[in-house]
Amino acid sequence: MKDRRYARRMILVTSVAAGLLGFAAVTPGALASPYSDINAAAQSGPVNLHRLRGGISMLDGSGGNITVLSGPGGFFLVDTGIAVSRAMIVEKLRTIAPARIRTAVDTHWHWDHADGNGWVRAQGADILADRVAVRRLKQTIRIVEWENTFRPKPAAELPNVIVSGDRTLRANGETIRIRHYKAGHTDGDLSVYFVKADVLSTGDTFWNGQYPFIDYVSGGSIDGAIAAADANIAMATRRTIFVPGHGPAGDLPSQIAFRDMLVTVRNRVAALKRKGMTLDQVQAAMPTRDLDATWGRSVISGNLFTALVYRGV
Repeated sequence: MKDRRYARRMILVTSVAAGLLGFAAVTPGALASPYSDINAAAQSGPVNLHRLRGGISMLDGSGGNITVLSGPGGFFLVDTGIAVSRAMIVEKLRTIAPARIRTAVDTHWHWDHADGNGWVRAQGADILADRVAVRRLKQTIRIVEWENTFRPKPAAELPNVIVSGDRTLRANGETIRIRHYKAGHTDGDLSVYFVKADVLSTGDTFWNGQYPFIDYVSGGSIDGAIAAADANIAMATRRTIFVPGHGPAGDLPSQIAFRDMLVTVRNRVAALKRKGMTLDQVQAAMPTRDLDATWGRSVISGNLFTALVYRGV
C-alpha cells in the first residue's frame, strides 16, 4: 500500500518539471500511470536539439536524453529514447545530417532510454549494452513507482553487442570510451565518454538539477548512486560537458553538486532511521525540506526520494 502511494506521487508532474525533463505538462490523474504519462509526453513532443561540441548534440523530450555523434560514418547514439518519439527523433537527426544510425549504446535497460532499440536496430544499426542490462530486457520486471510491468523484449529489439568489459571504439574521428559502473542506478549501467570533444554521457547516474530515481528492483542503491557520481567526477575534466540522463547538459560543478546532494540526503535519512523511525516518520520529518526548491521540481519529489533513500540505508 505504501509503495502504491509513492507511485501515485510520480503523477504530479508540474509544468516546471516538464521543462526540466523535456516532458510536456501533464494534468495530474489524466492518464493511468506515470509510465503512460511519460509515454504520452514523449509522443506529443517536442524533441529538442542542443548542439554541444565536436559534432556532438543532445536530444531531449523522448524520455531520457539522447547523445548524438554525427559525421561521415553516420550517427552514433547514446540511448534511443521512447519508441513513440521515433518520427520526431528522425526529423531532428535530419537537421544535423542526411545520415543513417550506425551504432547506439544503451546506458541501461530502462524503457525511457532503450525503448527505441527496435526501430534503431531495424535500420541496421548495432546496439551495445552491458550483459546485465540485456538480461533485464529479457525479464518480466514490475516497477511499482512507475505502476508498470515491463515484459521481455523480442530478440529483434535487444542489443546485439554485449559489452562485457570496458571498450574503446572509434567513430567519426572520435575516440569513444565505454565504461562500466558498479551497481548504482541499476546493475547494468554504462558511461560513454567522447575523448576529443570531452563529452561524458552518464545515463541515469546523473540527473542534472533533479532528484534521481533509484531502481532497487534491478540492483540499484543510494550508496551505489553515490559511487557512480564519484566515478563521473573522477572521469571528468574542468571543461567536460556532461549529458545527464535527465535535465539540461551539465558541467563538473553541477555533477559535484548532485553528488553532494545524494550524500547529504543519505546521511540525514540514515541518521533518522538509526533512531528507529519508520518511513512515514522520516518523511514527516522532511529531511529534504531545504533541498526541494532546487532538486524536487521534477518527477521525483523530495518525499519519494526520501523513500528511495530510506530503502537503502
